[in-house]
Amino acid sequence: MRSYTFHFLNVKDGDCSIIEHGSGNVSVIDVCNAEKVTTPMSALESKYPTERARVAGNFQQKKHPVNPVEYLNKFNINSVFRFVLTHPDMDHLDGIKDFFESFSPANFWDTDNNKEMEFPKGSPYNEEDWNFYKQIRDGQAQTNLTRLTLFSGSQGMYWSQNADRQPPGDRLTILAPTLELVQQANETEDYNDASYVILYHGAGGWILLSGDSHDNTWEHILDNWKDEVKDVDLLIAPHHGRKSDRSYDFLDTVNPKMTFFGNARSEHLAYSAWYSRDLEYITNNQANCMVVDCSRTNLTLYVTYETFARKYNPSTYYSSTYKAWHLKEIT
Repeated sequence: MRSYTFHFLNVKDGDCSIIEHGSGNVSVIDVCNAEKVTTPMSALESKYPTERARVAGNFQQKKHPVNPVEYLNKFNINSVFRFVLTHPDMDHLDGIKDFFESFSPANFWDTDNNKEMEFPKGSPYNEEDWNFYKQIRDGQAQTNLTRLTLFSGSQGMYWSQNADRQPPGDRLTILAPTLELVQQANETEDYNDASYVILYHGAGGWILLSGDSHDNTWEHILDNWKDEVKDVDLLIAPHHGRKSDRSYDFLDTVNPKMTFFGNARSEHLAYSAWYSRDLEYITNNQANCMVVDCSRTNLTLYVTYETFARKYNPSTYYSSTYKAWHLKEIT
């Protein structure tokens, strides 16, 4: 078991993060591009080669997304303790039906949103996924799943406390949303500020997962959690790193040592907000998937695309434990 390990998957334009906790629990935050595995396990390794053809300039890894179901199977993970849906956008729940049928999560963190969806002809998403999610949200699903709707500062066994009600549990701190942010999202039908924002404390550093949080969420976080988010080790950029007509002043406090961006066309990514502050970032389009060993003194970063790893770090090496190429320590 790779305890204290964080994975940030390359899943098209969506999000999917995985945490392997020291407790042995596995958390998955959002899912996209998921579908049941029909390929025998013996053939999976051949679908994820350790080296691909070299390319110049644009690393084009958006063209090589992974299926989270296959990815977890590759690491011999066959059950999920906790699934967190940061907010009800389809690029965060694409393939949720197949994912749940494959891993039977025991706990589901959701928000009490009132979102409704229509699926026009040609939609890239499956209406069955939305209907599956909505049945769970509305209490109509016949499952053994425990659905939790949690708010900023919520404490509980297993995420922030052990069974004896003492910390650290799985080392998760819920920074957002608040009840007020969810209510406002339901009124405006803009659900980004109803998004979960979660701070994970691995043994080697702090990782801040931002969902699609917008300005009102960050105002709340800086008013109430400023000391906790100051100078974090790793930031998962809100809204995949897209510009999204927002303020990036929160970066002056968060000041991450490293940021992971998802996929989007380069003209839609907020590179300038990081570049102007001299903050380092890596995108899925460059690295494919990122894997972080959180068990040591510093977070240690690996990536699954060898060509990018060799250009970034000529002394890179392949880790069979993380099935990825060593890039650097995040310091």
